[in-house]
Amino acid sequence: MHRITGRAGGDSLIEMSPSDSYNDDLNGYPQHPSSSTGSFQQGQSGIDKQQHSKDSVFFRDGVRRIDFVLSYVDDKDGERKQERRKVYEANLEKVGLELETEDKSESEDGKTYFVKVHAPWEVLATYADVLKIKVPFKVNDIPDNSEMPMNWLSTPFRLPEHIMHPEPDFFTAPFNKSKSDFFLIDDKDTFFPPSTRNRIVYYILSRCSYFRDECADKDKKGIKRLLNNGTYTAAFPLHDSRYWTRSRDDKCESERYNLYKHWARFLCFFKEQPLNLVRKYYGEKIGIYFAWLGFYTEMLLFAAVVGTICFIYGFLTYDDNQWSKEICSEKIGGNIVMCPLCDKKCSYWKLNTTCNSSWQSHLFDNVGTVFFAIFMGIWVTLFLEFWKRRQARLEYEWDLVDFEEEQQQLQLRPEYETKCTNRKMNRITQETEWVLDRTATDLVGKLFLCWATVLLWISLIIACIIGVIAYRLAVYAAFASIMKDSPTTHLEVVGPYITPQLATSVTASCINFVIIMILNLMYERVAIWITDMEIPKTHLEYENKLTVKMFLFQFVNYYSSCFYVAFFKGKFVGYPGKYAYMFGWSTLRNEECDPGGCLIELTTQLVIVMTGKQVWGNIQEALVPWLMNWWGSRKARNHPESLYSRWEQDHDLQGFGQLGLFYEYLEMVIQFGFITLFVASFPLAPLLALINNIIEVRVDAWKLTTQFRRPVAAKAHSIGAWEEILNGMAVLSVVTNAFIVAFTSDMIPRLVYMYAYQPEMNMKGYINNSLSVFNISDFLTDSRPDDDENPAWFNSSITTCRYRDYRYPPGHEKQYSHTMQFWHILAAKLAFIIIMEHVVFVVKFLVAWLIPDVPSDVRARVKRERYLVQEYLHNYEVEKLKIQLSQNSNECNCTPMIYPSLSKHEVLSECL
Repeated sequence: MHRITGRAGGDSLIEMSPSDSYNDDLNGYPQHPSSSTGSFQQGQSGIDKQQHSKDSVFFRDGVRRIDFVLSYVDDKDGERKQERRKVYEANLEKVGLELETEDKSESEDGKTYFVKVHAPWEVLATYADVLKIKVPFKVNDIPDNSEMPMNWLSTPFRLPEHIMHPEPDFFTAPFNKSKSDFFLIDDKDTFFPPSTRNRIVYYILSRCSYFRDECADKDKKGIKRLLNNGTYTAAFPLHDSRYWTRSRDDKCESERYNLYKHWARFLCFFKEQPLNLVRKYYGEKIGIYFAWLGFYTEMLLFAAVVGTICFIYGFLTYDDNQWSKEICSEKIGGNIVMCPLCDKKCSYWKLNTTCNSSWQSHLFDNVGTVFFAIFMGIWVTLFLEFWKRRQARLEYEWDLVDFEEEQQQLQLRPEYETKCTNRKMNRITQETEWVLDRTATDLVGKLFLCWATVLLWISLIIACIIGVIAYRLAVYAAFASIMKDSPTTHLEVVGPYITPQLATSVTASCINFVIIMILNLMYERVAIWITDMEIPKTHLEYENKLTVKMFLFQFVNYYSSCFYVAFFKGKFVGYPGKYAYMFGWSTLRNEECDPGGCLIELTTQLVIVMTGKQVWGNIQEALVPWLMNWWGSRKARNHPESLYSRWEQDHDLQGFGQLGLFYEYLEMVIQFGFITLFVASFPLAPLLALINNIIEVRVDAWKLTTQFRRPVAAKAHSIGAWEEILNGMAVLSVVTNAFIVAFTSDMIPRLVYMYAYQPEMNMKGYINNSLSVFNISDFLTDSRPDDDENPAWFNSSITTCRYRDYRYPPGHEKQYSHTMQFWHILAAKLAFIIIMEHVVFVVKFLVAWLIPDVPSDVRARVKRERYLVQEYLHNYEVEKLKIQLSQNSNECNCTPMIYPSLSKHEVLSECL
C-alpha cells in the first residue's frame, strides 16, 4: 500500500492494491463489464429495461451499494473534459473505489451520463480509521432513568419508538482498522450507515486529482473544481427511496419515506421531531440545526404566552386610558390646536384627530410593556442556558463529545490544501503539517481588502436608509396636501385611520423592505467571494468567517430602519420657529413622531419588515424549488417507475449546497433579533415568530426531504459561531429594550407626571401638561403654512398652537427653553435605564451561574463511557496478546517461576 502523488506532500489519498480491495469474502465481487470509466454501451448491457426496475440504490449486480453519483454531458469542449474525467476516474479506481457508468442512451434526456460510485469495505475501513469515525463496540448498559412524571400526557405528541430511536444505543470508540474484530461488525455491507459511506466517498472525491503524475500543475484536484469548470454537472449521494412510498428492495431502509411520513408533512406539526433518524439519514450537522430550531420554537411558546397576556392587558385597560379620553374629548382635544407637522404644505390641526392612533398606541404602550421587556431579558438567558444543556446531551448521544479537537484538522478544505507549499511543526501534535505560505504584506492586504469591502457595503445600506428617511420627509408634505381633500377621509370605517402619517410610514417601510431584499441578493455573492479570497483552513473556519461578514451586513440591513424609528425619529426636531433640518442645510425638516407616539410607528415598521421577511422567506424556500423541480422533471413524470432511475430522479432535484444550512441559521437569527431587540414595542412578536417557526420546521423538513438532493453528511458538535452571536444579541437586547421603554414610549413622562406633578396621583390633565405653547406670530416665513392649506375652522382669533415638548411659553423670561420638568423626566429615564439594566443583568448572570452547561447525568455517562472504552481496549489487547503468545510459545525461553505473584500473560509480556 502506498500513496498517490496528488501534489508535493499534503493530504494525499491512499492507493489500494487489488489484493487490498478484493481479498475479503464479502467484497470479492466479480468485476462487471461496465464497471469502468468507459461508457456503458447500450447494445452490451444485456438488460431489459422493461423487466428490471432502475429505481434502486445498488449496482446492476444488486449487491454493491451506490454511495455517490457523478453526472456529465458531452459538449463542444468535450476533449479536454473527457481527458479530465478519464484521469480522475482512473485515480478514483486506484484508491479502491468501484465505478459503473450509465450511458446517455439510458437517460431520459438522451444526453446525460451517470457514473455510479461504490466504496468497498477495504476503502471504508481505511478512511474510517483516517477520519476517526466512531463506531459501536458494546451495547450501552447504563439504565435510562429519564422517565418523566405523568408521561402519558405527552402520548399524542410522540412518534413510534422505531422512528424516534432507529438503532440501539451503543458505546462507541474511534474505528481502528487493525482492531476491526474489537467492534460489533455483524455485516460489513451494513456496518457503516449510508450517511457515513457518502461522507467517506466525498472526502476521497474532494481530494482526488485529475492530472497525470507527470503534469506540473498540482492545483488540479477535487470534485468541486470539476463541477465549477463543467467537467461534471452534478455530484450527489442518493436518496434511498421515493419520499411517498417505500422502496421495493427489501435491502433498502426507506428512511426517506419514514422521514416524510412522520416529520416532513405539515399535519405532523404537533409531533416531536425524529432527531435521531434525521441525524442517521442526513448527518449530525443537519440534525443539530433541526434540534436547535425545534428547541427555539418550544421556548418561544412561553414568550408568546406572556406577550399575548401583556397585549390582552392593554386591551382590557382600554377604557382606563385617561390620556386617550382627553385626546378624543371635544372639550379638551377638540379645542387644542396643534402646530403644523411640516413646512408650507401642512396646516394646523386639532388634537382629537389623533384619537384612533392614541387608542392603538395604548395596546402596546402600557405598564405591561415594561414587565414584558424585563421578562424577555430573562427569557433569552434561560433559552441560551437550556440550549447549552440540550446541546451537551446531543453531543453525548451522537458521539460528538471529543469531536472538535480530534477532527477539525481532518476537515481541511481542499481549496486550502492545494495552496499549501511549506511545512511547519504543529506545537500540539509535534508533527509537521502543510501550511499556507502567507507573507505579512499579503495577509494584511487581503484582510484590509476584505473588511474594506464589508464596510463599503454597510455604508451603502446606511446611505439607502438615509435615502428612505429623505423620502419620508419629502413625501409627508405631499401626502398631507393630497389627503386633505381626499375622498378616503369620508369613509366611515377606514377613513379616520388613513392619515398622512400612516401613508408615509407604510410606504417607507415597504420601500425599505424591497431595498433590504435587493441588497441581500447582491451582498451574498460579495461575502462569499471575499471569504474565498481569505482561503480559510477548515470548513468550520470558513463558515465562521462567512457568518461574521454576513451577519454584520444583515444586522445593519434589517435593523437600521427600526433603530432609526426607535432612537432617532422625533428626538432632534427642534421647536416651532427653530426647527432642525436634515444635515442642517437642506429644506427637509427632521421628522416628528406620529401624534400617537413613535412606539406605534416602531410597531408598524417591525410588523412589516418581520412579517414580510418571513412570508417572502417561506415562499422563496418552498415555492421556488418546487416550481424548478416540477419544470425540470415534466417529461420524466410520464414514464413508469422502472424506467425513471433513482439517480435520474435525484438528478432532477435541486442541489442543497454547502451553505444551505447557513441561510437557514441566518434567517432564524435575524428573527431572533426582531423578537428580542425591539420586543418592548410589540409584545405579539414572539407569537408571530412561534407561528412562523411551527411552519418553518415542516417547510424545511419538507423541502429537504422532497425537493433537494440528499446532502453529503457532515459532522458538527454545536451551532458554531451563531451561539456567540445569539449571546451578543441577548446582551444588546437588554439595552435596546430599556432605551425603548425610556425614550420611545411615553411610560416615563406619564409616571413622572402622576407622582411628581399631579397632587391627586392620577392622569387627569396629562395631555395639557405634555404640550407646550407657541405663538403663531413667531413662525418664520419659510415654516409658516400657506394660507390655502389652512382648514376652514382656522381664523385670526387663534394666536397660539401646541407641540409635543416641555418648554416655557411665549412671554416667559426663558421662553421656548426647556422647563425643569423636562430635566426631571430625562433624569427619570436615565435612572430607569440604569436600574432595569442592572436588575436584568444580575438576574441573567445569576441564572447562568445556577444552571450548569452540562447535565450531571450526561457528565456521569461520558465518564462511564471513557472508562469502559479504556477497560475494553485493555482487555482486548490482553486477549490478543494471549493468542499471539500461545502461537509463539515455543520461542520463549524464560520461565514464569521467577514471577510467582504475576499472572501468566503479564509474565509473557515481560518476556517479550
